[in-house]
Amino acid sequence: MATPYTGDRGLGTNAVISESFAKRLTDLPAELLEHILCFRVLNHIDICNVSCTCKRLHDVCHGRGKVWAHQYKLRWPRLQRFYQQNESYDWLKEFKTRHVVGQQIRRTVEDSITKQLIILSKIPCVGQVLGDSFAEIDSLGAPEHFCEDELLGILNSDKRKCLTLKYYAKKILYFLRQQNILRNLKVFLERPPEQQSALEGAVLIDQYCNPLVDITLESISAQIEEIADKVKKYLRVKNATHPSLRASQGDCFVLENLEFQRQVICALNAVLYDQLQYKGNERDYYNPLNSYIHQVLLRRTGIPISLSVLYMTLARKLGVPLEPVNFPNHFLLRWCQNQRRSEDIYDYVYIDTFGKGKQLAAKECENLIRHQVGADYYSAISTGELLLRMVGNLLNIGKRGEGNEKSYQLLRDSLDLYLTINPDNVQYLLLQARLYFHLGIWPEKVLDILQHIQALDPTQHGAVGYLVQHTLEHIQHKRHPVEPEVKRRSAPEHRDVQYSVGLIMKHKRSGYNCVIYGWDPKCTMSQEWINTMRVHQLSKGADQPFYNVLVQDGTCRYAAQENLEPHSAPLEIAHPEVGRYFTEFSDTHYIANEELQARYPEDMCKTHRTNMCVDDQARSLCHQS
Repeated sequence: MATPYTGDRGLGTNAVISESFAKRLTDLPAELLEHILCFRVLNHIDICNVSCTCKRLHDVCHGRGKVWAHQYKLRWPRLQRFYQQNESYDWLKEFKTRHVVGQQIRRTVEDSITKQLIILSKIPCVGQVLGDSFAEIDSLGAPEHFCEDELLGILNSDKRKCLTLKYYAKKILYFLRQQNILRNLKVFLERPPEQQSALEGAVLIDQYCNPLVDITLESISAQIEEIADKVKKYLRVKNATHPSLRASQGDCFVLENLEFQRQVICALNAVLYDQLQYKGNERDYYNPLNSYIHQVLLRRTGIPISLSVLYMTLARKLGVPLEPVNFPNHFLLRWCQNQRRSEDIYDYVYIDTFGKGKQLAAKECENLIRHQVGADYYSAISTGELLLRMVGNLLNIGKRGEGNEKSYQLLRDSLDLYLTINPDNVQYLLLQARLYFHLGIWPEKVLDILQHIQALDPTQHGAVGYLVQHTLEHIQHKRHPVEPEVKRRSAPEHRDVQYSVGLIMKHKRSGYNCVIYGWDPKCTMSQEWINTMRVHQLSKGADQPFYNVLVQDGTCRYAAQENLEPHSAPLEIAHPEVGRYFTEFSDTHYIANEELQARYPEDMCKTHRTNMCVDDQARSLCHQS
């Protein structure tokens, strides 16, 4: 006999299924019962309760049936792409696993906050890596897409709240995706050279440097296929019987006739450079976006190597076998003018994709770099060598950076990629060890890198010994961390500090909007910085409070009190580090998280009072007008 139960939600907490109603319900056909139990008002707790009422309803709610499939799809719609439509799954088991993984992931992210793995500093750069959190998630052995889905769920929750939770979730998601991409890159590099596509390698580099962006080989290939179709359309007008027009998507073929190849190259240049307006980015050459294939397609601009990957991929789709050439300072493609592969550099035409597909003879290439080079520089290179050149460009951009978080992240990412492709490069291993040491992250990994360097090149013992000594000191320091300084507004030495953490400010001179995340009663920067920034030209010079601020443009600055004023219309500051310090945006100001409140215990009260005064002044002005 059916037993009564109380639903948790949807059916209502006070709704009781009577025995007579339950009996009438169970008399319905199974398909109709499934349809009823798939109503959106019922959640998984309701279904659990229903399935406990009697054997009939328990059977209808079996794990592989429509009811639990509906609950799973309703709760986690993003995961549907991981399931084949015609396959049978135990949806109840999948639901339980995903639910448990979600709880574990959320607990791990929350633990990473309470452990305070990221240490606040005066001017934020890359903080302590969330190593323990990553290891903890790794040890779960949970399906990767379950972990990602829970982290994305955290990131997509209420925009203004749980900012610190989202900050840590984003860091963890960034790392998890990068680890997966590195595994894919290693698999890619293990393939035979003829099975390594330059486009796929470029996509992997793009994905690794932009792990939170939705970039797939399929989407990039589809965009390139659209361009190829445009080239075919142009080609059809010029030669309706051209062999490339008969090729289907995905066909691998080579045009033997040089004239047919020439027609493809002419059509490709006309479409890519004239119709679609692709061009080399001369104005902003060292922008890393020029190296990311998805950005090249989006912005229709790039540098020689990224444009060459696009051009070469298109040409090969249409039957023209171009080869990459590692020409110094200006990457090129070469096109053989003989039917057989030749070793003679004069048997090739060299294509400058940065220069709108201009065709050059061997020695004309030297005009691009204004000096002579040997025949070796005209040789074709492998896909692996092409990727090293591409990553090397990013690495140099990272080294040229301004020492902010963005440039450090690019340097780290490009070093990771370079050493995955070429793991025994002592120069870059040493650079990686120095970078991690400078940033104060992963000291245990630094020791592993140094040990590897010593094995590869014993002559590096001087540099290795210095870093080993200081890394061991850093590890010892981590075991006995220094308590952060607590700054109380009530202290006599802080009497001149007018503003508090969480306030939205405007810079009087530069006009930028920002939020305060720290302050000093006097300028604490070096004399060199004070001279460079011309602090002495301020009316109070360095002898006034200075504030650490997160700026709307993504930078972090140190501003004098006399240059700041409360914003008349406070707005959210779109800075990637906001969640590191604040937990919520409350219409007029940011609310400091526990860690920041511990350092500035009296600031939030001051922030509230300041905003009330600003609101009163604004209302007063409105009444006067």
